[in-house]
Formats: sequence, C-alpha cells, structure tokens
Amino acid sequence: MTLLVIAEHDNAGLKAATLNTVAAAARIGGDIHVLVAGSACGGAAEAAARLAGVSRVKVADSAAYAEQGAENLAALLVEVVKAGGYSHVLAPATTGGKNVLPRVAALLDVAQISDIIAVESADTFVRPIYAGNALATVKSADPVKVITVRTTAFDAVAEGGSAQVEAIAVGPELNQSKLVGRELTVSARPELGAAKIIVSGGRGLGSGDNYKAVLEPLADKLGAALGASRAAVDAGYVPNDYQVGQTGKIVAPQLYLAVGISGAIQHLAGMKDSKVIVAINKDPEAPIFQVADYGLVADLFEAVPQLVGSL
Repeated sequence: MTLLVIAEHDNAGLKAATLNTVAAAARIGGDIHVLVAGSACGGAAEAAARLAGVSRVKVADSAAYAEQGAENLAALLVEVVKAGGYSHVLAPATTGGKNVLPRVAALLDVAQISDIIAVESADTFVRPIYAGNALATVKSADPVKVITVRTTAFDAVAEGGSAQVEAIAVGPELNQSKLVGRELTVSARPELGAAKIIVSGGRGLGSGDNYKAVLEPLADKLGAALGASRAAVDAGYVPNDYQVGQTGKIVAPQLYLAVGISGAIQHLAGMKDSKVIVAINKDPEAPIFQVADYGLVADLFEAVPQLVGSL
C-alpha cells in the first residue's frame, strides 16, 4: 500500500499543513510518498525529504506549476496516481487542497472523502458533518481513496527522515486559466491557521477602527494571530482571510480569545477544538459561553484594555 501526499509549499519550503497531512498518512500506514509540484522548488523538495516517515519525494519542476493552478496540478496528479498505483491521495483541507483534489477525484471517477479528523483503518475514516455537531464514520470501497485532511486534528510530523528525491516528467500545460494578480496580507504576526494563540473579534466591536484599537494591543502582548467572526468580516471590519469558522479557517490553538463574539454555530465549527477558550461578552446568554473554558461577562471596551494593562 503506497500513499501520495500533495505538498503545499512556496517553492522554498513547505507550509505547515503538509506536516499534519503526512501525520494523517502515517496513521493509515504504508509507504508514504510526497509530491512537490512547483517552479524552482528544490528547497521544498529537500524539506519534504527530511520529514519522518516519508520514503520518497517526487518533484515536478516546471513553469506550468509556478502559480499552483488547479487545472495543471490535477492533470499531473492523475498521471502520477495512475503510473504509481497509489492507494491513497491526501492533501490538506486548505483552500489549495479543496481546489485541486475534487478535480482529481472526478477525473479518477472516485468519491472524495473530505476533511477527515481521524483514521479508523486504511479504508475507514471519521469526518465532521452538520458544522461539527455530528461525526460520520465513512468506509470507502474505491480503488483510490482521495482524501482531504483537517490539519488541526493531527500533530505535525517531525524531521529526521532522509527520503529519496526523484524528478518526474511534468504533466500537460492546459492553458485553461492564468493568474492575473495576487493580493497578499503581510503581517509580522503568526499565520492564523498555525498560531498557538489567537485573538478573535466579532460584531460587538462595532467598527474596524475599534477592532484595531482594542484587539491589536492584546495580540501584540500575547504574540497572537488575529481572527474574526463571519459577522465582523461581512461588516467590513477586517479582510476575509481573518475569518474563523465553517466558511473560513479551522483553527485549534492552545489559547483562543473570543472578544465580542456571540458564538454562532458557523463560528464554533471553526474553533471549538481549541485547547483553552476564553470568551468576553456583555451578554450572559451568548452561546459562546457554552463552549468557553473561561467566560467574562463584561463590556469588552473596558475589560480588554484592563487585560492588556495587566499583561
């Protein structure tokens, strides 16, 4: 049984989600290969070769994969899977993985198993449904299991491996789409999906100016990433990439501070696996208090500055 993990990377190195996905592959068992498709991606390939449990790294280095276009990657993946006889294909359940793997599953004519959080056996997996309010155990009889992995459910693998690195033939250039531009949020704070501490704000902050004035000093004191509820994003307080929840990022930090967040199901689905949850809200009936380990019923505009002053 041989498994293929799709690496997420920036050509120079691996993104953290890849390490969690390799850990999920290790739970399934078998020989683990990692595919690195990019342009001048030698650094990422070397990083993948050092991961514990990885036996081979396959590298497709071409300008066709410089922007990680889903169409070109999917076409390459189908060729690699068929040629290599892989039993499982895994990718992180990130924007990239969710964009590429459904195409691969369709081209292979198999069902995708999405967002797994546990492995029961090589053909049986656990995934959340109904915004995380129920867990489904799914058994697949497909010859190739195409799987996206909820990375917060698996601890990242360590280094210590010395896998063989192998260059492979590149796939076709389909020319179905091209990248016109990319706008990236640059921040000195930790990346939201991998942060150990997250400070999130909701509609209770009232405005984008209040969000910055109240939460940024707290995040700076704690070395935390900033997040937000969907209500705060929809209101224009912060950009979309701050959103935590079912339609945003799924996070599981060591500490999650929810400030002015009521706790709608959509938001809870994205953060309720956090190790410690602290909620500050002036409404004692807010649903967020049902999942919080510590709750403070107070005016956030008074409580948060006091907290910052005490740190």
